[in-house]
Amino acid sequence: MADLRLVIAGAGGRMGITLVRALAETAGMRLVGALERKGAPAIGKDAGELAGIGALGVKIVDDARPLVAKADAVLDFTSPAATVELAALAAGAKIVHVIGTTGFAAADEAKIETAARHAVIVKSGNMSLGVNLLAALTKRVAKTLGDEYDIEILEMHHNKKVDAPSGTALLLGRAAAEGRGSYLDKRKIAARDGHVGERRSGDIGFASLRGGTVVGDHSVIFAGPAERIELVHRAEDRMIFARGALAAAAWGKGKKPGLYSMADVLGLADF
Repeated sequence: MADLRLVIAGAGGRMGITLVRALAETAGMRLVGALERKGAPAIGKDAGELAGIGALGVKIVDDARPLVAKADAVLDFTSPAATVELAALAAGAKIVHVIGTTGFAAADEAKIETAARHAVIVKSGNMSLGVNLLAALTKRVAKTLGDEYDIEILEMHHNKKVDAPSGTALLLGRAAAEGRGSYLDKRKIAARDGHVGERRSGDIGFASLRGGTVVGDHSVIFAGPAERIELVHRAEDRMIFARGALAAAAWGKGKKPGLYSMADVLGLADF
């Protein structure tokens, strides 16, 4: 069987470099393109050399179209604007688009859904097995405990992260809301400051911490009468996200066009 041909978008960034390293360790996959934004310092460099694993013969470029045309899948941890453009290209080429980007506006989400009519799009706020299992558990616990247990989600990331709450925190919040038969946009409380009054029953609160080099810590807290249940995940290495993204690309090959999640990839959709 031929190797799965992959393009890595954002190849000069933290996750891009981690993806290059993970791909080099994975049998049956081959890097055929590396992409960065126009003017990025990594343009023209060998993706393997930048990742510290030696030359791969794949230069980082800023033109996505010819790369997508020769790929089976594109791995994308970039920015909302770049991801929307790549989704349209993936739809045109009818390939797999694995999206780990977060911070989308509603209009961006709509464009990605449109692209998924022709591309296999696997989109998740977090690609790790542990986090997606945590989301499944969150949904189950929320359904079991009911509204008498208040739900709060606490997350901490490194000081370079630009969006809050994190995509993973929102993933967990959606799971909690779904477990209670509701929608996160109706229950989300993302910030509290000043005299905000008593907590409303059924709300899902978020708190975001930023500092240092933290890869990603997430806690889902169910606070009820005289007891508290906490579900916790701590990411110690970005490699867990990279391996999940590679698994998503392999899973997506040959699937029907559509918008999928890591729960689909891991068989947790009906957990």
